[in-house]
Formats: sequence, structure tokens, C-alpha cells
Amino acid sequence: MTQRLSTFVDAVDQYDVALCDVWGVLHNGIDIFPGAGEVLMAARAKGLTVVLITNASRPSDRVKVMLDQIGVPETAYDAIVSSGDVTRKLIEKAPRRGFLIGQSQDLSLFHGLDVDLVPADEAEVIICTGLYNDEEEQPEEYRELLAGLSQRGLPMIVANPDLIVERGHKLIPCAGALAAIYTEMGGETRYAGKPHNPIYEAALAKAQDIRGAAIDPRRIIAIGDGMPTDVKGAVNAGLDLLFIAGGIHATDYSTNGQIDEAMLQQYLREKGVAPTFWMPRLS
Repeated sequence: MTQRLSTFVDAVDQYDVALCDVWGVLHNGIDIFPGAGEVLMAARAKGLTVVLITNASRPSDRVKVMLDQIGVPETAYDAIVSSGDVTRKLIEKAPRRGFLIGQSQDLSLFHGLDVDLVPADEAEVIICTGLYNDEEEQPEEYRELLAGLSQRGLPMIVANPDLIVERGHKLIPCAGALAAIYTEMGGETRYAGKPHNPIYEAALAKAQDIRGAAIDPRRIIAIGDGMPTDVKGAVNAGLDLLFIAGGIHATDYSTNGQIDEAMLQQYLREKGVAPTFWMPRLS
């Protein structure tokens, strides 16, 4: 059975590196979760290297700006690697004329790249960072647009593989939900973020540079709340995992708003995964 931790610091001596998710673990898109930054600071004080690994579609320098605004202290982590960072490499290899599905705030993804953002009927590739208005729209509303693009055989580069994230007390659809529909239609999708290998390779390279030595994979732990991204990615990479159960899946094993551990353990068995540890929140 997956072991419950009272605090992450209890497990720190077993590890040299933590690859920690951001959205759903450190904050909910609006507010920082109480204690999350402090526990990572305490872990770093004991020698742990913390690399934040996020499916945000923006480059890591823009992610840092958001973390600063929300109140995540710089002393809580050593480095940030975002899906936007590794997705830029996919964009560099793609045709130049791209159609963006996403918001203007994601345009930093393209800074310094030789890309022309064009209307859909002129495009050779789709770059999907999310919905145009994720507060009001749903992925199903994009079926007609995606069907037309799929019929033309355009590949889709998915900058954020997440299906949903927390924003305050709401669940918001992400680019991964549009990519799932596109795949269902027979469209080609390309990913670099979690759970796919490129983002883990980039994060571990950062950690190795910081520590100045090779890292034993058995002394790396991933921290996350997303089953198809954080959990699957950690399993694929052969890493230990701290599952944050109070995240996007909490309603699947909660009673009256409280996590039922028996229901949680059953949920994990049904999913065919066995995280090393679990906590309601990182604290």
C-alpha cells in the first residue's frame, strides 16, 4: 500500500533530487497552498535539490514571474523546467507557418523562434497552448475547428499536455483536452511535457548540473497530483512518487470533502499504480 506521510521532510533523507509539480501542488492558479513553499525550503536545507517541473506552456522564466506574483519563495526551489521550454524544440523542427490555438499570454512561447503565426487556412502545423477562453469554453466546442484541421493532415504540437488544472475552486480544461479530441479524430499530436520523456530528461540534466555529479535514479522522487501526467510520467521514468491526493482527482476518493484513505487505495489499485507515498497536500 502507498504510505501516508505527515510531512515530506520525513522522507527527504532517502533522496537527493525532487522533481516537483507546480500547479496543483504549490498553488491553484490563484493562491499558494499554505506550507508548500516552506516544506520545500526545509527539504533544501537538508540537502535536497528541488527542480520544479511543470506542464505550463510558457518558458520557465515566465513561470517564475507567476510564482513570484503568487508568493512562492525563490528559496523553495533550485530550478524550473516547463513544458514550454521543451516544446520550443518541437516548434523549431516543425514547419514555419503555425496556427495558434491558445491565448495571447502564451506568445512568449515563440520569442526568438523563426515562426510565422498565421490563420488556420494558411497553416502547416498547429501549436496548441490551451483554449481561447478556458473560463467559459469547453473542449467539445472545438470539434468543428479540429475536424477541419485534421482533414488537412496538420500535426498538432501540444504545449501543455494537462487535461485539466485547478484554478481556485474550479477545474479548467487545458490543451491536453483538445489534443485528446484531435487524436480521437485521427490527428497527429506531438508532446514534450509530462508524462513524456523530454521534460524529465531536461529536469534531470538541470539537477545534475546543480549537484555537479551523476544522480542515482533510486534517489530521485517526483511529486505531483495528476494521474495521466505526473503519475504516469514518474512511473515511465522509474521514479519514486509522492502523490498529492488533494489535487484534481480528489472527488474520486473523498467523502464529505475529506479524503477517504480506503477509497484512495482502491482508486490507486484500479489505476494500476502504487505511488511510494501520498499526502493530501504538500505541507
